[in-house]
Amino acid sequence: MGASAGFMDYLPIILIIAFFYFVIFRPQQQRAKRQKEMLEAVTVGNEVLTAGGIMGKVTSVSPTVVRLEVAPSVVIAVQKSAITTLLPPGTLESPEQLSEQLNQQPPSCCA
Repeated sequence: MGASAGFMDYLPIILIIAFFYFVIFRPQQQRAKRQKEMLEAVTVGNEVLTAGGIMGKVTSVSPTVVRLEVAPSVVIAVQKSAITTLLPPGTLESPEQLSEQLNQQPPSCCA
């Protein structure tokens, strides 16, 4: 009787730990994995959205810095980790449709 009573004493703690793992830690790890995969897939010519809301076309990629063309002949350098979303091709030509596209599908980093 003592062995089963000891287990029952720890059952609420075990359930709380399991709850936190499946509700908080595991989904966060999956989002981080998808974000890392997306950043590794960034190539020249992709259209991207940064955390600051800047949309641009990738002109060069290095391990930590990405250069974006945000307007004709205007290139800026941003940290690669600042990229939050890969946009569908052609988005920069008609950015007003971006909100409709993003409302239909969750951002690639947070799906």
